[in-house]
Amino acid sequence: MVQEACVRALEGIDSFEGRNARAWVLTVVRNTCFTWLAKQRPKALVMVGDMAAIDEVSKAGMAEQSLSPEAELVRRADIATVEAAIAALPHSFREVLVLRDVSGLSYKEIATMLALPIGTVMSRLARARGLLTVAVRKAE
Repeated sequence: MVQEACVRALEGIDSFEGRNARAWVLTVVRNTCFTWLAKQRPKALVMVGDMAAIDEVSKAGMAEQSLSPEAELVRRADIATVEAAIAALPHSFREVLVLRDVSGLSYKEIATMLALPIGTVMSRLARARGLLTVAVRKAE
């Protein structure tokens, strides 16, 4: 995918307007992946984001603290609950949530990448967070 995205980016470099290179490249990568996925399997199976990366970051932050086996088990169960809740979100909400809260993109970058108005990005993010909160509370 990386190689194909690089080739597409190089071919489409003329369409780059010079504003936000990161958002432009992520758009090329996203479109390349969706094209491949459309040919290989149904879109319903698309997962966005890597929750293992979040797990690694949280482990690094808790490096000083040693958790008891019980606390570690609870932590892993919480992570699994959140992962399942994110995976259950509708695609449009999951995509915006992961781009903002996991990848750290700004609203403007997400709007550019997804070709949406910023207001739509903000409303989808708020709705996704609300759905995620409800799902996690139900799982408790």
